[in-house]
Amino acid sequence: MYPLFISHEDDAYEDILSLPEQKRVGLNNLEDHLKPLIKLGLSSVLLFGVIPDDLKSADGSFALDVKSPVPRAIIKLREKFPDLQVAADVCLCGYTSHGHCGILFADGTIDNEKSCTQLAKVSLAYARAGAHIIAPSDMMDGRVASIKSILMKNNFHNVAIMSYSAKFASSLYGPFRDAAKSAPGKGDRKGYQLPPGAKGLAMRAVERDIKEGADILMVKPGLPYLDILESIRQRFPDYTLAVYHVSGEYAMLWQAAKVGAIDLEAAAKEILLSFRRAGATIIISYMTPYLLGLDFDNICT
Repeated sequence: MYPLFISHEDDAYEDILSLPEQKRVGLNNLEDHLKPLIKLGLSSVLLFGVIPDDLKSADGSFALDVKSPVPRAIIKLREKFPDLQVAADVCLCGYTSHGHCGILFADGTIDNEKSCTQLAKVSLAYARAGAHIIAPSDMMDGRVASIKSILMKNNFHNVAIMSYSAKFASSLYGPFRDAAKSAPGKGDRKGYQLPPGAKGLAMRAVERDIKEGADILMVKPGLPYLDILESIRQRFPDYTLAVYHVSGEYAMLWQAAKVGAIDLEAAAKEILLSFRRAGATIIISYMTPYLLGLDFDNICT
């Protein structure tokens, strides 16, 4: 699954310096950007909106506006590439003036109830635009239940929820926050993302998401949390399980290859194999355009 940064500027086609070979893509360039990849076999994308600061607000309300980049991109992709599976990331961090993933109280802490309500509204907007998959990445308590409820009430029974079930407070998200222009203005996200050492808490978060109606589970980041991935696969063998090979992992790999420290193709195949071995059925990676051109006949056993 290929993560795509959709710019609010329709003619944008911008390099992302912290993410080599990645772009912020405007609506007018989206079709040409994806055509060659779809010919190589690309079957799914994960969309992230990127908007200017003057459209951001305390409650991130522009995320659910029909003029915002993600709903418009969903409509275009469904029209131009009817066989492409379109997933839409649901979070407020790229749309809030403070850069946090939810709505804040006056003291700067998360208002979980209002956040879940807003995230559900955003999810409904994306479902109405035609998204196949809603992917909440915010890590608010109870957000899967809120999203499931609003989708069911509006008869979007066939829209899947891919929850970022075990999303850790990682040092490996920096390039993404640059790409999406979503870094928090003050503080950090450790209050609602999982502590890196908290395996038990991660498993409880996964169980909660299952009870609330998640269709697909996810671990993020990938390589540092292969044990979590394997534990989820063993405990919940019947669930589709995704892993996100995140921006920092990608950037380290690419830069190491650039200076000749590693062989990029061999390393990419080894990493993908490790994800599959640990139990992932969906791999979300910025390496996707590169991987589509590789021969994988002899990689998996």
